[in-house]
Amino acid sequence: MKNAHDILKSLQNKPQFSKLTRYECIDRIKSLFSAPLQKMIKFAYIKNDTLFFVLNHPGAKQEFDNNIQSIKSALKFITPPECKESNIVDIRAFVTHTPIKNETTFHQSKSIERYLERAKGEFEITVTDQKLKSLLLSIKNIIKANNESS
Repeated sequence: MKNAHDILKSLQNKPQFSKLTRYECIDRIKSLFSAPLQKMIKFAYIKNDTLFFVLNHPGAKQEFDNNIQSIKSALKFITPPECKESNIVDIRAFVTHTPIKNETTFHQSKSIERYLERAKGEFEITVTDQKLKSLLLSIKNIIKANNESS
C-alpha cells in the first residue's frame, strides 16, 4: 500500500503536474537561506530559467544580495535532487511595495436586529392534546398582542 509521499511522487512524474517539482525545487533553495530571510520572502517563481524571489522589505533585498553569490556557486557544483528537471541559470530578487492584504474578520454587532411580525395570529388549533393546545393558544395570543402594540 502506498503512503502519501509515494502518491505525491508518482503524481509529480506525470507531465500535467510538472509544476509541482518546480515548487519543490523553489522550497529547497528557499530553505538554504537563514530563517529571518525566509520569513521576508513573499513568494518565488521561475521564469526563463531564472529564479525570482519577491521580498517584502528593502533590508531583506540587501541581505539576499549578500547571500546570493554563495548560493549560486553552491548550486553550480551540487544541484539538489528536486532541481534536476529545472534548469536554473540565475537567481534574482526584487522588493514589492504592494501592501499585504489581511483577511477581514467578521465582527458580529452587539445590537439585535428586530423585524416586524408578519404573522397575524389567525390560525386554527386542531390538536387534541391539551398541553400542546394550551401552548399553541399562548403563542397565538402573544402574536396577536404584538400586532396590536405595533
